[in-house]
Parts: sequence; structure tokens; C-alpha cells
Amino acid sequence: MLEGVRVVDFTNSVAGPFCTYYLGDMGAEVIKVEGPGKGEDARFFPPIIEGVSGSFAQLNRSKKGVIFDLKNAKGVELFKELVAASDVLVENYTPGTLARFGVDYENLKLVNPRLVMCSISGYGQYGPLSPLPGYDSVIQAMSGLMSTTGMPDGPPLKSGSIIVDIATALFAAYGICAALYRRERDGEGEYLDVAMFDVALNLLEVKFVEYAMTGQVPGRFGNRYPYVTPFDTFPTRDEYVLICCAGDNTFRNLTKAMGMPELADDDRFRGNIDRNTNEPALKELIENWTRERTSAEVMEALLANGVPVATVCNVKEAIENPHTAARGMVVDIEQPGAGTFKSPGSAIKASNSTIRPRCHAPGYGEHNEWLLREVLGKGPDEIEGIIRDGAMGAPQPQ
Repeated sequence: MLEGVRVVDFTNSVAGPFCTYYLGDMGAEVIKVEGPGKGEDARFFPPIIEGVSGSFAQLNRSKKGVIFDLKNAKGVELFKELVAASDVLVENYTPGTLARFGVDYENLKLVNPRLVMCSISGYGQYGPLSPLPGYDSVIQAMSGLMSTTGMPDGPPLKSGSIIVDIATALFAAYGICAALYRRERDGEGEYLDVAMFDVALNLLEVKFVEYAMTGQVPGRFGNRYPYVTPFDTFPTRDEYVLICCAGDNTFRNLTKAMGMPELADDDRFRGNIDRNTNEPALKELIENWTRERTSAEVMEALLANGVPVATVCNVKEAIENPHTAARGMVVDIEQPGAGTFKSPGSAIKASNSTIRPRCHAPGYGEHNEWLLREVLGKGPDEIEGIIRDGAMGAPQPQ
């Protein structure tokens, strides 16, 4: 889908690399830029196998890797040359960092007016909080997400996964694709300001609306969805299941599956508002039923009656589910020097395009000479001088 689009990936950690990883799987040529020294911190995130970070290998597959020293005048010049020959630049440094090196959007659009540039940050490029560093858990705390996660009588909890980082990457990727589409229409470049804080506010979904409309501060409800009943986890003889009844018909089907059809006509449970009001009593009735059965038995009974239900699986069970393999959601990446790494497949399936990992994650500075020769058109003597003068740092073998 993105074949022929060149992306400069000047990002680190998670949200930025995840964004460009999606673009790379969709066919873009992604060139990852790192600074001199030892490379970005994610190269040292565990788990590490044979000196290679599994996290880095996943987030940076489908990319080439180069080094620029932006404290070196020639390094800045080469960076601008690369941007001039590219379509997209993604960066996720603290606001103001790129301006100090003269490679912010105002300077870069002079060398490439058609550039689509996306800046990802914790709180955005402007606003009272914009100078602050942003990390997933910090943003979950500041945005209100943590305050709504956890049991009612327990402390606030962050999500078990870095949902703000991942969601931010997706927002950025779709914004970039939209900007490229617009550029095809009118020839104009674009500057995108994507803040993790803004994304997290979007993730509040109905909780945002609840407070904005009623002034009531949403609390924590554990695994229950407070607007629909029953919608919660329930213990079985061996595990837990999550049952979701999003309407009266589904609730009626649940009562049939439980062998208690009379509950559907009980005044306490007749409609969703009634069920919400009497949720503790209904939960006790359902728990009494599920506790006498295994998760498999509960699943069989409810699915036979069209009731949405799922066993609460651990990560091993989810990855080894036959459906995961059938959907191509486990892919093997041959990482030089470290063997085969397993990585998630693309969540987007397309009938007329191939979406897949293009190559392994790059070694530190692995494609310096390739970039100078193939992209920037430098001759052998000039390449030798650039490398000797330190504009591209000193690559360290992986």
C-alpha cells in the first residue's frame, strides 16, 4: 500500500517506533536514524537474546538503520539531504529538541515543501504541559485513565499493556496516511502534532462524555462495564469467564442457557436499567451458576445460545490459540546473530496488498554506506570522508 513512500524514522522508545513499524509493514521504505554512541535505549530493553533486544527487534523490523551526529555540521547537512529525498519524517523528542539542531519543520519544509512531518510527544507541541516528558504510565495517570482502572475498593491501576503508546502510534500512522492522501490531491506537505495525552483523553470514551454532561466523576468498576448488566467476569470451577449481555435479547438467551428463563421476566431484571439497579443480586445468581461449571462448560452453554462469552486466557493461551495461527498473527523474523524472533503479525488484512515484515531490525549504523551511496548519491571518496569525519558517528557491530 505504501510502496514508493520513504519514511525517515527519527524516533526512540515505543510510540514513535511503533508508528513507523506499521508504515514499514505496509510497504514504506523506513530509514531509522539514531544518534552517535550506542544507539537508542530500546536496543537494551529485555528480553535480550544473544545481545539483541526482542523488544527492539519487534518495534524496528522492516527498517534500515543509519547514524547521524546532529552536533556535527556535516551530519545536519546529510540529515537535511535525506529529508529532501523522503516523503515522511516521524520524530518523538521533547518539543524544541529538533529546533535546537535546526531540523524542525520550519527549516525542513524549506528543503522539502512536500514533506509530511509528524511530531509525537507526551503533551503536544504547545500547552502548559508541553515541556514535560511523556511515558505511557505517566500519561495514563495524568489523563484519568488510571483513575478508572481497578477494583472499586482498590488503588488506581495502569493497564497491563502500554495502550497509550500503541494507540498514539496508530493515531500518528493514520494521520500520516491521511496527509499523504491529501498531498496527492493538492501537492501540499503537512505538519502533524500528535500528543499521547490527547490520545489518552480519546481512550476515556464514554467516561469523558459522562463527566462533561453530568459533572459526575467516573470511578473504578473492576471488570464490570457500569452501563450494561451483566457485563463482568465470573468465576468458574477452574478459571474465569467474561460474559457480555449488551441487550434484552442477549440477556434472555443467557437465562435460557442457565436454565432459568424466568429471570428474563423478573421485574428486577426486565430491562437494562432494572438490571443495572439490581446488579449485585443478578451477579450473585450468575456466579452461583458459573461456579458449578468449568469455563469450557460455561462457554459451550452460552455460545450455543448466542451469548458473547470468553475464557480469560493468559498470554500463552492466547498466542497458542489455533485462531492466532490461522490469522497469521505469529511471524518469524530472522535476526542476524540472534536467530529467529517471533513477532506479532499485522492486524490489518488486505485482499489486494501484501502487509508483512519486510526485513529484520537493523544493526546500529548497518545501512550508513548504503544510504550515502544509494539514496544520497555519494561517491566512494566522499563516503570515506563523511565516515572519517564523524558525521555519521562510529558504528558499533551488533
